[in-house]
Amino acid sequence: MSVLNAAQRNAVAELLRVSPVADELGRRFGAAGHELHLVGGSVRDALLGRLGDDLDFCTDAHPEQTLALVQGWADAIWETGRDFGTIGVQKNGLRVEITTFRAEAYDGVTRNPVVAYGTSLLDDLERRDFTINAMAVSVPGHEFTDPFGGLKDLAARVIRTPAAPSLSFGDDPLRMLRAARFAAKLGFAVDNSVIQAMRDMAPDLDRITAERIRDEFTKLMCGADPILGLRLLVDTGLADRFLPEISGLKLEIDEHAQHKDVYEHTLIVVRNAMRLEDEGGPDFVLRMAALMHDVGKPATKAVGRDGRVSFHHHEVVGARLTKQRMKAMKYPKDVTSEVVELVALHLRFYGYGRGEWTDSAVRRYVTDAGPLLSRLHKLTRSDVTTRNRRKAANLAADYDALEERISRIEAEEDLARVRPDLDGNAIMELLGVPPGPIVGQAWRYLKELRLDRGPLTRDEAEAELFKWARDNGHLA
Repeated sequence: MSVLNAAQRNAVAELLRVSPVADELGRRFGAAGHELHLVGGSVRDALLGRLGDDLDFCTDAHPEQTLALVQGWADAIWETGRDFGTIGVQKNGLRVEITTFRAEAYDGVTRNPVVAYGTSLLDDLERRDFTINAMAVSVPGHEFTDPFGGLKDLAARVIRTPAAPSLSFGDDPLRMLRAARFAAKLGFAVDNSVIQAMRDMAPDLDRITAERIRDEFTKLMCGADPILGLRLLVDTGLADRFLPEISGLKLEIDEHAQHKDVYEHTLIVVRNAMRLEDEGGPDFVLRMAALMHDVGKPATKAVGRDGRVSFHHHEVVGARLTKQRMKAMKYPKDVTSEVVELVALHLRFYGYGRGEWTDSAVRRYVTDAGPLLSRLHKLTRSDVTTRNRRKAANLAADYDALEERISRIEAEEDLARVRPDLDGNAIMELLGVPPGPIVGQAWRYLKELRLDRGPLTRDEAEAELFKWARDNGHLA
């Protein structure tokens, strides 16, 4: 251990905000004869000037000893990570996780680590994924420990492993995905030796559960530069292990021949979609839809007599492939359905022609998109990546016209809740039928009529209902 030099002290000044809690906790552990160190991502983020309210500590105390030391001090305690040596506490608005020094290892077969407690800080740091996450600051003494050059790598903006990459990834193959994720999050380069190990060991990712891969991939997609992370996944072969549809896009040439391939076009669409996100932060559903919107193209490719390439109905095939892939990755059903619906709808705009949409088409567009309309607007606009400036300007103008048309009709009608002009009770009363299939059929017919013609008067709606009932044999 070495005392912080002046430059490092300035960097760790970010810790002053949390020092009252951290140092008080450190004194409690010290009085009981134990070490306590701020560690890993918390130190990295402090050095980058972006420390949040979640703090990670490590200690030589075992979980039961940690529990005894925080009882009566913490505002809240949780033990969900106790089996892995972690005790969580909350104090003065800060969330703190305290983990016993680790000496965990994988046996090369199972998907989860075998946890064994370590006895030294250095051994614990050596087990960590990357050098930038293998630094520690003691509390309350504020001594800085950096045995693997994490501070130097942080300054150089490079991702390396403390031990040989093959050993690190052999311990936990998910770390290969984490390398791409941290590249996406921080905008750092990945060391060549790490990239080579990712290529060589990509099949080892098959040992990892779908849930762990899903969580890491979601974080990558929500990073500051997911394109950097995605390129790493594809170039190293990692994407082939859990998301092969993306690598498959490299085999297809865009129908407009304006891009190197559909893969490059897709990355541009993801970037475009990010620029349209709201201030609420990364929108995973939008980004994932942008990533998957053209995955149906390889299966629908056709070459016409004139040599032009087409991908008819690739949005339908793409929606099906997206659903299958996200189900395999164990994404929640609601998240999957939103992404799938956006993929299915992303070409709908082009079916309406330039400035020739009917009010009925606009109603159906809005109704089919439902609560996804805002995201569909963003995805559709993001999909315009042509280098032909005139064509791009015309498409943008067309979509401006569509949005204006939607706004006008929304001002006249409640498009967010399009319903038939007669509800189920009215249908039963007018036709003299009990609840059952006839009511549902009549309701759907009237809804389609509502979408085609807009709001009807009560008399018009009743007349249409009776006409439908007669035509379908439901009235004498």
